[in-house]
Amino acid sequence: MYSKLCARLAKASLMFAAAGLVTIIACVLYQVFGRYVLNDTPTWAEQFALLLVSYVTMLGMSVGVRDSGHIGLESFLVLAPDAVRQKLELVIHLLLICFGSAMVYYGSILAVDQWNELLPTLGVPDGVRYLPICISGAMIVLFSIEHFIAIINNTEVEPAWH
Repeated sequence: MYSKLCARLAKASLMFAAAGLVTIIACVLYQVFGRYVLNDTPTWAEQFALLLVSYVTMLGMSVGVRDSGHIGLESFLVLAPDAVRQKLELVIHLLLICFGSAMVYYGSILAVDQWNELLPTLGVPDGVRYLPICISGAMIVLFSIEHFIAIINNTEVEPAWH
């Protein structure tokens, strides 16, 4: 059940990231059209595209952790005996849990600290820029716990894109 929840969360993140990429392209095209055709640059388009880039990047990164696409020491793991490999993978996911927890903690401090400031062209709180750090960190923790359980049970986590 936990794995199904994580799979749904990862798929939803991928769909949001794909929609975000399309929206980024639309914003940039609109900004170029406004600048060169209408001779009136929309000021909100660049800020909105930059905001979406952080959401798309962070969500994609967290799904990469679930799908084992993160940076790892594969060459060391392949050479290690099975018992050592399993222990090393557990250590890797414990470190990822610590990293994700730090992202949630420090990202929330940044978001709360900047919440009363407004992004000038969008009129939304500046803390919105730091929310993807918190969301991605929480998802990294959830996905690493899923991997930790899978390693203990000698099973594999099915990638989100399946």
